[in-house]
Amino acid sequence: MLFRATGALLFLLFLVGGCSRPAATQSTRPTARVSAGPPRVLAVYEAWFGHPKHISVGYSSHDPDIVRKQIREAKALGISGFVVDWYGYREPFVDHSYAVLQSIAAEENFQIAMMYDESTDEEGATDESIEDLKLFRKTYLAAGAPGRQAYLTYDGRPVIFIFPKQHTDWKRVRAELNKWDKPPVLIDEYPPSAASVPAIDGYYAWVSPRAGKGDPNYWGEQTLTEFYSTMQSKYPDKIAVGGAWPGFDDSKAAWGLNRHISSRCGKTLADTLNLWRQHSADHSMPFLLIATWNDYEEGTAIEKGIPGCGADKTLPVPHL
Repeated sequence: MLFRATGALLFLLFLVGGCSRPAATQSTRPTARVSAGPPRVLAVYEAWFGHPKHISVGYSSHDPDIVRKQIREAKALGISGFVVDWYGYREPFVDHSYAVLQSIAAEENFQIAMMYDESTDEEGATDESIEDLKLFRKTYLAAGAPGRQAYLTYDGRPVIFIFPKQHTDWKRVRAELNKWDKPPVLIDEYPPSAASVPAIDGYYAWVSPRAGKGDPNYWGEQTLTEFYSTMQSKYPDKIAVGGAWPGFDDSKAAWGLNRHISSRCGKTLADTLNLWRQHSADHSMPFLLIATWNDYEEGTAIEKGIPGCGADKTLPVPHL
């Protein structure tokens, strides 16, 4: 994924929660952070494969047969939905992939959500975000949109994840989104931007690689622990989305910065999942976000298993 950055277990999980009606520029507020059931596992999905700007992985994200196969394999692991990178008008290839994914997700009783990649345009990012989200609503969330019933919701509201570039004024965007009949729940990447906190409903933990090979035992424990503790102590009224990953290596990415997290023979995914379990025992987090299903350019994919050691070069991702 652009600039972001098994011997472990993925498990079946579910969501529910409450949101109060928003004020003009405020976020939708959960009435309680405690879910009625265990969280639902989601996985970030990259929909750009088959485009010449990206590496070849042996398939196209436009291929319905591939997408159906991926959804079925994800469901078999206990994953209940994909969170798909989406760029609005800027990336028509990815937009077409998203359309295929949402339609097939509906057929397969699977869920889908969009992760909005903000524009890098410092001057026009806010206006562009507003127009992009209007486009998304009209194309994918409106009554009659193909696969609309598959879209992920929280208390009946569509959930939109954000991959930030720090140029969008989310308070302005929120004022526009609050005009929708069902204003979306906005989940941004942790840590929060002070300026946007009032407009955001929650935060997700994201993979935190370090430059160079570095410490082979590093897996992001400190960052994840800080996320869970800070969300509980400082943002108890926000939705916390836990994070897990198998490792990181952006050497195949055109935008790579020589960043790494070792898979540690499968222990990295296991440890990130275990840390999430420790902090979600009370079911206060409605989602767990796996980074990622298929980002082969940054070395976080679990689609074909995770890196092992010795004779076991690839480890399967077993179901709990």
